[in-house]
Amino acid sequence: MDAGRNDYVPVKAKAYPASKNPLSADARFWKAFKILATPQHIGAVTSIQFSPVDHHDFAVSSSTRVTIYDGITGEVKKTISRFTDVAYSGTFRSDGQLLAAGGETGMVQIFDLGSRQILRQLKGHKGAVHWVRYAPQDKLHVLSAGDDRTVRYWDVATSEPLSTLNGHTDYVRCGSASPTSNDLWASGSYDHTVRLWDIRTPKCVLQLEHEKPLEDVLFFPSGGLLASAGGTDVKIWDIVGGGRLVQTLGSHQKTVTSLTMTAPRESSSALEQDAPRLLTSSLDGHVRVFDLSSFKVTHAAKYPHPLVSMGLSTSSQTLAVGTSSGMLYIRQRKATEIKEDQEEKPKSLLDTTRSKKPKQLRPNNYRYFLRGRSESAAEGDHVLVKPQKGKLNAQDKFLRKFMYREALSAALATADPTVVIAVMEELVARRGLVKAISNRDAPSLEPLLAFLCKYIVMPKQTRLLVPVAHLVLDLYTESLGVSPTISHLVRVNLIVQILMFSRSCAGVVTRAVLEMIQMHLDCRSSMFIT
Repeated sequence: MDAGRNDYVPVKAKAYPASKNPLSADARFWKAFKILATPQHIGAVTSIQFSPVDHHDFAVSSSTRVTIYDGITGEVKKTISRFTDVAYSGTFRSDGQLLAAGGETGMVQIFDLGSRQILRQLKGHKGAVHWVRYAPQDKLHVLSAGDDRTVRYWDVATSEPLSTLNGHTDYVRCGSASPTSNDLWASGSYDHTVRLWDIRTPKCVLQLEHEKPLEDVLFFPSGGLLASAGGTDVKIWDIVGGGRLVQTLGSHQKTVTSLTMTAPRESSSALEQDAPRLLTSSLDGHVRVFDLSSFKVTHAAKYPHPLVSMGLSTSSQTLAVGTSSGMLYIRQRKATEIKEDQEEKPKSLLDTTRSKKPKQLRPNNYRYFLRGRSESAAEGDHVLVKPQKGKLNAQDKFLRKFMYREALSAALATADPTVVIAVMEELVARRGLVKAISNRDAPSLEPLLAFLCKYIVMPKQTRLLVPVAHLVLDLYTESLGVSPTISHLVRVNLIVQILMFSRSCAGVVTRAVLEMIQMHLDCRSSMFIT
């Protein structure tokens, strides 16, 4: 018995060829973002803005509050709830010390993040203010856009508007600051236009026709291109070239609500080969990543709710997505670990400290004979692994005892198609498949029929399972109808699947045979009911 056990080779799970379409570098990068937290807010998450300073905390605007989240742990750090109505567009100053936010009341408020006190209240808009921003290199001025169809440029120190930019004929809900100039701004309106403003004049210097209500606009890092989102399209404009339309991206099925872009970085990794990337979110629940060199989608992610806001940290390590239901998805990508074999920094010529030499062991020391026990194998070393006696699975134990029916039942109990297929192929090689399938009662036959109904149309398993299904029908045609479950599996599922396969592969099974089995099932079912 022991010799037979040592000679028996366990049945390995069926292995299929690897996919011919491996993940691209972009797909691997974005798939590395794992869910860190999914907090639920009271109202829709209308805005997500990351702090430009290290640690990269982010402000989430929802309902009557602005919540500050920790950029590393994803936990709530502070909550600013000093609003009498819905708060919009909580945004950080360039140094991360102050926060500005609009609201349904039409007032822009400036908060001190340390004490959460209101420092300034900028009053002047006659409608809700949905968009507020600090300039990237300016700490003293704020631009705001409201439903009163105006854009206002504020002096925070005096709480007075320095200029009011008129020209839009509908709600102004979005905007963007030029990364290269504090004086150039873009605003998007529901009047289907994007307007570029020079604060020094102050006049509209360029108007772009998007042809749909604008939900978001975004300058490229170079400042020469601008992206506008409205309807299901995202349009790329050449600002330096006089507003020429460069490309139209139409990959979404519903309104595009938010745009963001990866910041250019000096390090060279899989993502930065063609950086930056443009990210878009939409009410269809998708976030799509576009390669700006070819304007093609390199990655897409699906969320269960309509998306209304999105933010990405400057380090491209944290991604936050807000939904209309109030659910906030915080995803984080872990930083690459530092290699242990990293080269040491060269010492200065003025460093006179003596380096300690490692103590050498001599044969008269007992530790001399224990060398190498705690060392791990280096790359390229050949490792000899001591063979271990593995435990046999249930199906292997039955196969070793030539109990074919029990082996097939044990394989079906695993619910793993690769294991079931491997056992069936082993039974075919042993000429024991008929013995394993025959003489089964209703409880033991149901798992086999359910497996056939589920996997018979799979291209990888069809070649083996179709003959097995024919064998089951041949063996149990006379006894079908005894169990309602078995009759339902055969009539509704198995025969339909075989008919579909027979239409694509003529000559495998005739329709007359299957119709005869169907008539027999109907007759037996009526007898079973009566």
